[in-house]
Amino acid sequence: MRMWMIDPTMLCRKHLLGEHVELHMFVGTINKNKKLNGYRENGLVEVHNIKSRHAELVSEMKSRGMNHNSPLQKFKVFNFGFVDIDNSYNELLKRCTHCKTRILEGLE
Repeated sequence: MRMWMIDPTMLCRKHLLGEHVELHMFVGTINKNKKLNGYRENGLVEVHNIKSRHAELVSEMKSRGMNHNSPLQKFKVFNFGFVDIDNSYNELLKRCTHCKTRILEGLE
């Protein structure tokens, strides 16, 4: 699980939907009182931004004509974690040719 925290317009369909699902998974993990220390240590989560990030992703999904029928469950929000956005861009540039194309087009 991870939060990319980059501009959602830069994400390909797979990574947009993937991050959306993983936000729901983070909320489930929080509600089960499981620790997120490894995600924090690896710069993969910002608990305090899950709600706003979910809203950003949903907005982008709808702008692409996708449906959204999965509101976030309630969860305890607390200040926890930090995602290095530069690292996210670099990872996506290496991992995904579709995201790479969107990122490079967005930088023009």
